[in-house]
Amino acid sequence: MRIAYSVETVRAAERELMARLPEGALMQRAAAGLAAACADLLGRVYGSRVALLVGSGDNGGDALYAGARLARRGAGVTAVLLNPERAHQGGLAALRAAGGRTVSADEGGTAADGGEAAVARADLVIDGIVGIGGKGGLRPDAERLVRAVRGIAVAVDLPSGVDADTGEVRGSAVRANATITFGAYKPGLLIDPAHTHAGALRLIDIGLDAHLPADPDVEALQHEDVAALLPRPTPESDKYRRGVVGVVAGSARYPGAAVLAVSGALRGGGGAVRYVGPAADDVISRFPETLVHTGPPAKAGRVQSWVVGPGLGDGAAAKHSLDDVLASDVPVLVDADGLHLLPTGSDLRKREAATVLTPHAGEAAALLGVSREEVESGRLAAVRALSERYGATVLLKGSTTLIAAEHQPVRVNPTGTGWLATAGSGDVLSGLIGSLLATGLPARDAASVGAYLHGLAARRATTPHGAPIAAYDVSTALTDTWRDVLA
Repeated sequence: MRIAYSVETVRAAERELMARLPEGALMQRAAAGLAAACADLLGRVYGSRVALLVGSGDNGGDALYAGARLARRGAGVTAVLLNPERAHQGGLAALRAAGGRTVSADEGGTAADGGEAAVARADLVIDGIVGIGGKGGLRPDAERLVRAVRGIAVAVDLPSGVDADTGEVRGSAVRANATITFGAYKPGLLIDPAHTHAGALRLIDIGLDAHLPADPDVEALQHEDVAALLPRPTPESDKYRRGVVGVVAGSARYPGAAVLAVSGALRGGGGAVRYVGPAADDVISRFPETLVHTGPPAKAGRVQSWVVGPGLGDGAAAKHSLDDVLASDVPVLVDADGLHLLPTGSDLRKREAATVLTPHAGEAAALLGVSREEVESGRLAAVRALSERYGATVLLKGSTTLIAAEHQPVRVNPTGTGWLATAGSGDVLSGLIGSLLATGLPARDAASVGAYLHGLAARRATTPHGAPIAAYDVSTALTDTWRDVLA
């Protein structure tokens, strides 16, 4: 599992560790890891050209010491100093002693013979402009240099211009090919929009683990974590022991939503799917194994979880179905039209079982009473606010889907792909998570596993070169995806 900690937590751990080490030892560990990673990216260090974009903090010091190591291996290294008077003096001395050179960012007026030229000629550029405490976008002089990059861009700890704690990008920011981060991942490296600026991530161990708390701020499941959570039937299992998921979805206008939700539910590990709604003929014609009922949900028969909302509409019957399902004593997932029908500020803690809400950014904005732009620019804050306000597990859809439950680390799904931005894919996800809930997985785990499998299935469906897919393609890829995770 990838785990990420806030800037405050990382800095506290660094202070504890530095108190036990000789002065400068921690920076040397970071620089050694950074230099090794850059050497791997270059392939051949000797004769290569490396530019360092050096700010005034320790981030710049890491870049300078790493540059000195690369210079000693035969690279031509030029440090472009954005604030020469405040550059790390020890790092400067090390770079110069190794044969590196320094120029001011504004040397040569337009920098045609100085900073910009060095950056434009470089095979690899190390971004050491701003550290993890930076706020806001790049300043104009830094932005000008970043625009000149033609080679591989490597960020030190995180791309300059992004917010380490929230993943927000307020202005211009570095778009790195790779980010080399130290000691622990920072939340912003895992969360969009900052995640898209980070490129490939590499974590360098500098000895912080013993000084970090047990509970991170953000975490991301990996294959082995998901494999351990996937439900497995026993020899004594029957369809009820495996779990029955009820799906309340679809309408005369949107029968396909019911079909897609059921398609996801059938591949989520449960033993049976019970459909309730007006699209029974469409569902049965595609999936004859489905149990169908005209409703209301409370009279449809035994279930271990409910999914309500996809394509449901906004009429009185839809509202009654939502109320009926929420009055049950089993876990409930609310999606799409169900979210529109949910009274603003509803306290779902009053339910006897867990509730999962699965909004996209627009639906999240409506539930919070804010603009969509506010949700999209501050996704971590939004998902936490939704979970706290409604007392539910919340899955905020997006290129990096987030899952929040009260008093627990937010989970980030790492498997998303832009090809999932297609009509009906959310219906498949709802059915899949609902089925995982029926098997007995806790709400946070069911949402996390469902998002992980959903993203992988989309990737499988669109491989090898990337091509448009439909929502049903995702559902049909789920079985092989499940098998891949367990392999």
